Amino acid sequence: GAGYHNSLPTDIRNDLRSRMCLAMEEWGIAVKYHHPEVGGSGQMEIEVELGDMLKLADDTLNAKYIIKNEAVKSGLSATFMPKPLAGEAGSGMHVHMLLFKDGKPVFYDEKGYAQLSETAHRFMGGLLKHARSLCAITNPSTNSYKRLIPGFEAPVTIGYAMSNRSAVIRIPAYAKTPETKRFELRNPDATCNPYYAYAAILMAGLDGIRTGTDPHAQGWGPYDCNLYELPEEEKKKLSGLPKNLDEALDALSEDHDYLTAGGVFPERLIGQLIERYRKAGNRISVLPHPAEFAEYYDL
Repeated sequence: GAGYHNSLPTDIRNDLRSRMCLAMEEWGIAVKYHHPEVGGSGQMEIEVELGDMLKLADDTLNAKYIIKNEAVKSGLSATFMPKPLAGEAGSGMHVHMLLFKDGKPVFYDEKGYAQLSETAHRFMGGLLKHARSLCAITNPSTNSYKRLIPGFEAPVTIGYAMSNRSAVIRIPAYAKTPETKRFELRNPDATCNPYYAYAAILMAGLDGIRTGTDPHAQGWGPYDCNLYELPEEEKKKLSGLPKNLDEALDALSEDHDYLTAGGVFPERLIGQLIERYRKAGNRISVLPHPAEFAEYYDL
């Protein structure tokens, strides 16, 4: 059913989502909530609880498998395409993150901006510093960049803020305790390999801590305004995410030392990913597009 957070009886997919969530919980995936989303009839969100990074990578793949199978049982089809419908909000995979050291959370500081510690700010700095190259791993499809455009609740700007959906990093205002204080990276989508994506996100953040990257000093925020509504002159000063897969792959080719640090991502793997994603992108780019018929058929 269409309508953000619609309730019964207009939420016609409530029972289906409930079956999906019950199946996920049987598989050991802790579900936080589910609801209809804003992106046209049929878009829904299921949010899972926070947990260990490796387990959540497993859970990501298992959840997709469960959701697709439950949809088929109901005579439907589930897609995780970032932008299946023109003119509607796309489907992202927002990644919330907290860091613990010796069992204690390190992102909380009562006196910091949004109650975030210096360590948290440096971690965000690393994510923003490497945001363009990260996209090649967190958004590895041509369709990913049809979603990352202004006006549809998707991030386009390299920046951070509280409760700002136009910046790539959002700090949820409702997370107020040391154990829950966190931020979310909003650009990833479910076409990514979660093992690569979560590891790359962690490596970018750790690089920010190691190099002392201050996001405020770098001019990446905080942006506590709607970035879409800034005057054009101000918009020109903002750094943006890649506009297509080729731009993201070029960025990864130039900026991946933070991934190969400590042998986490072998150089050979980076090369293979760039080659594989580039080949898929090139294959799609040479195909005639339905929109081209509308534009050029009668010329």
